Amino acid sequence: MRASALIQWLSAAALLCALSLGVARAATGGEPVAVTPVDIAPCLAATAADDMDKAASACAEVIDNEKTAKPDLVKALIARAALYARHDQIDRAIADDSRALQLDPTLADIFNARGELWLKKGDRPKAVQDFGAALRIDPNHEKARANHKAIARELERIGAQMAVAGKPSFNCARARRAVEKAICANRELADLDREIYASNARAIREARNPAEAKALQREQDEFVARRNAEFGRPDYDLKKAMQDRLQRLNGVEGY
Repeated sequence: MRASALIQWLSAAALLCALSLGVARAATGGEPVAVTPVDIAPCLAATAADDMDKAASACAEVIDNEKTAKPDLVKALIARAALYARHDQIDRAIADDSRALQLDPTLADIFNARGELWLKKGDRPKAVQDFGAALRIDPNHEKARANHKAIARELERIGAQMAVAGKPSFNCARARRAVEKAICANRELADLDREIYASNARAIREARNPAEAKALQREQDEFVARRNAEFGRPDYDLKKAMQDRLQRLNGVEGY
């Protein structure tokens, strides 16, 4: 009896379910309920118009909506990131570009854009990574190539500066004069000496004629001789003398 009763109950439940489904189909014309697509037009329009107030709400409605289609979500994130970047909200722009790249890691333009944002923040390693990523996706990406080349040169220049930082133009192991030893013992003076040497060499190299080059070298020799003779006197300021010499070299030559 119990088995028979159970069978009757299951049959009744199945019939009820079938009736309910029939009603639902009748209510919708027998077709699934259509999902209204999320409209991203207001977000794109607000960002294109550089309207931060309108974009804040319009883009949030798209980006925070779980029903937004992936391609539209990527477009909205990119548009809002560009808007943030124009208003120097770098961290927010990076966040939106990063999310867009997570959704679609084939966007060379966005890797390059994010690289430029990292560069604004002073994070050169991350900038190089993004420029490199853009070039791996599109080896002919002109902006990414130019950015990567420029930052590579900058890192090379910084590395070269670090290699000689605190080192004067002469070999400290051979320093004999008191003034030379003082320069070797002071990082700032050592850097000044190296800059003076480099600026003087450049001025001579770009002299208009041999006579001018000879006069420039004579002026440098006189500075060094005066520095050697006057160092140690109570009224002699070595640092100021070196700064004045560098200023004259750079000022006169326009560097």
